[in-house]
Amino acid sequence: MLGIINFEVFLVAAILLNLTPGTDTMYIVSRSISQGRTAGIYSALGITAGVVIHTFLAAFGLSVILMQSALLFNLIKIIGAIYLAYLGIKMLLSKNNTTEQQSLPKQSNKKIFLQGMITNVTNPKVALFFLAFLPQFIQTSSEIFSPIPFMLLGLTFTLTGGIWCLITAYFTSMTTTKLRGNAKVSTILNKLTGIVFITMGIKLLQTKPSA
Repeated sequence: MLGIINFEVFLVAAILLNLTPGTDTMYIVSRSISQGRTAGIYSALGITAGVVIHTFLAAFGLSVILMQSALLFNLIKIIGAIYLAYLGIKMLLSKNNTTEQQSLPKQSNKKIFLQGMITNVTNPKVALFFLAFLPQFIQTSSEIFSPIPFMLLGLTFTLTGGIWCLITAYFTSMTTTKLRGNAKVSTILNKLTGIVFITMGIKLLQTKPSA
């Protein structure tokens, strides 16, 4: 089917992989706990948008360049780690204001979306995953390369992952609503979120350009 083989197996594998907690899940859960449902949903949408970008990069071969160029790989990795550390430090230093958190302006939602997208795009591990995982379900007998199979598989993975991310954001925020209402607890949650972001940055720096 359009150069794709064992699509049913891919679909099951994609769902199972998306259910496995990872960096994206940590980011969404942290945002949902510290800032509520709206922030969690915008984070999920941002992460999903980042995966779409990785899909197009893999489909048109730019991810191959990223994998083969150690300099470019390390540059992207460092940028992503610095960005995560910046977000973490910002949350650690921020002062809690319950009233402001309950009525986030649209601009803040836009920033949360962009932060989620940038966090995903600057994670070269996602690009390596796409290059290692997707080719297993693409027919290689054809001499003519087409980006369509990559795009279809990537968008399928994105759809299943996006749905799971939204579910994660919704239920995480719902179960911590009362906690965020307490000013002291809300401050602690913000600090913990900051620590999580910094930890994610450190783990990203440990990523190596290997298949």
